[in-house]
Amino acid sequence: MDELGRKSIADFKMANKRPIVLVMDNIRSMHNVGSVFRTSDGFLIDGICLCGFTPQPPHRDIHKTALGATETVHWGYYEQTTEAINELKERGFKVYAIEQTEGSISLADFKKIVPHVCEEPMAFVFGNEVDGVDQEVIKQCDGVIEIPQWGMKHSLNISVAAAIVLWEFVR
Repeated sequence: MDELGRKSIADFKMANKRPIVLVMDNIRSMHNVGSVFRTSDGFLIDGICLCGFTPQPPHRDIHKTALGATETVHWGYYEQTTEAINELKERGFKVYAIEQTEGSISLADFKKIVPHVCEEPMAFVFGNEVDGVDQEVIKQCDGVIEIPQWGMKHSLNISVAAAIVLWEFVR
């Protein structure tokens, strides 16, 4: 493990984070929440906002997939997702919902269409596993990004979608 050069919890907390925050809008699955924590740790992002009925640590089902990332990744709870978005915007973040909507921008084209935005702190909102991102939340966002999909299914697990978006913005 030492050869991998992994950070200690203290080193992780002191490290400069990527100015990216993930916002979880009423996520049901504790396993999804834990996986998002683990992915967020891997990409060294600024933090996670858990909103509405999204489960919060500590819980054994979250810890099962987070593998300790709840101890490293900064997170906060907000009763309403709109509260989290307001706070992020006050801190200078551009906020984008990850959803399939009319007028959404393909993730593959986003950096070409709005390259200046990629230089600013960014937050990405991921919605409920069944209902997606709430429409009132989408209205509050600076835009909507869609992950292109070509198969019969046109939805991804929240944790998979978060990993794809994070990779696109940190690579």
